[in-house]
Amino acid sequence: MSDPYKRRLVNKDFYHSKSDIRGKVVVVLDGGLDNRELKLIQPISRAFPKGSIIELIGTDDPGAGPGKSVDVISYIGFIEFQNGGVLLTGDELVWNGKIIGTIIGFDDTHMPNHQNTVIKMNTRKSGLELGIQTNDEILIKGFTNNSKV
Repeated sequence: MSDPYKRRLVNKDFYHSKSDIRGKVVVVLDGGLDNRELKLIQPISRAFPKGSIIELIGTDDPGAGPGKSVDVISYIGFIEFQNGGVLLTGDELVWNGKIIGTIIGFDDTHMPNHQNTVIKMNTRKSGLELGIQTNDEILIKGFTNNSKV
């Protein structure tokens, strides 16, 4: 069988609409690395049931994306999903009413324990530097593509 991601057959145009996912911060992280060597997987989406926990990792690497390697990172935190849903590259992460970044890819290093979810930020900052606290809500924005209707 042929992998549709390796053949670049799957893209975001297949997604017409997607619901919001609400996450509660369960761990705030601090620090970063300049040599992390995260290997982002080719798939642009990941599905999670309610109660799943993911790690949020930030980067300001302009070349980061699915199938790429990311070295320069900051540790943001772990969130627990309050509802199930699908994460998609390009999804915005909102904390305290402000967008802290967009999902640019996923790293499977710690699977099945948790999914590393890499966030493109204007300036990489850790969770502590952002001021995030445990029990804060992170909203991962859904969308409706009205242009297809």
